[in-house]
Amino acid sequence: MGRYSIKDLEKISGIKAHTIRMWERRYQLIEPQRTDTNIRFYSDCDLKRLLNISILNHHGIKVSHIAGMTEEEIKNRVLDIAIDNRVSNVQIENMMISLLELDENKFANALTAAIIKHGFECTVETVLFPFLERISILWQAGTIAPAQECFMTSLIRQKLCVAIDNEMQNNNRKGPRIVFFLPKHEKHEIELLFYNLISRKEGLEVIYLGASVTADDLRSVHRVRPADIFMMSFVSILSKDEMEKVMEEYHSIFPDSPFLVSGLRVKDLKAELPEKFSFVESVKAFKDYVRLFKYSE
Repeated sequence: MGRYSIKDLEKISGIKAHTIRMWERRYQLIEPQRTDTNIRFYSDCDLKRLLNISILNHHGIKVSHIAGMTEEEIKNRVLDIAIDNRVSNVQIENMMISLLELDENKFANALTAAIIKHGFECTVETVLFPFLERISILWQAGTIAPAQECFMTSLIRQKLCVAIDNEMQNNNRKGPRIVFFLPKHEKHEIELLFYNLISRKEGLEVIYLGASVTADDLRSVHRVRPADIFMMSFVSILSKDEMEKVMEEYHSIFPDSPFLVSGLRVKDLKAELPEKFSFVESVKAFKDYVRLFKYSE
């Protein structure tokens, strides 16, 4: 059973700690337990209940009304909203619950419903990326276990690999050659896998090297199959100086090559990019860069 502080609940649900306490006192929506030393903590059941309450509240149902609903009524109402599924927040909250329960079927159902409703690319950008950012923050804060993050990223990776495999059947690619890689010690591939898929759809020739690629490895690949563009991503906890040092190393090896860089860490730390390095802030920005390279050949 998980144990969560009220700050953990705030991070996961997005509901302020003082609001949670107010709901406790006024409506008894959740009831914290206490350790032998009288420290308050919350269970997995409390967290899942709070996530469901958050979904209903975001859809205009007053907390005072939710307080009068049974557990079954709350679950059924959330299910109704999930089936309608117009708002990405609902899908993200449902994925959070499947993460806590390590429930593969629940996650697959939520993801499939979102893809049917919004399309694959839109779902990845508006649902999966924000969801992954949230669980990355929770993992870094120690709120969820590494195994939970691995479980979820593995499921998402499977979906992306199937989509890439289907796209690889089309061999008619005459666009620029783009090499995707993660720098040494980086292992979070999801974002790069998605941009790999987009590149193939856009007609680029893709070389995907995967995680933890050293500068020497990249140099060896470039000798055999010279790249027109490189793309890398930063997700792990590197300092601003460490990140900039990594980019400067690649720039010194390939001073004339354009690099695309993505990742929440780059944005959060406002890392300074070398010449010919560009930060990819969104899927649209990536497509714009790709088309610019295609038509400037």
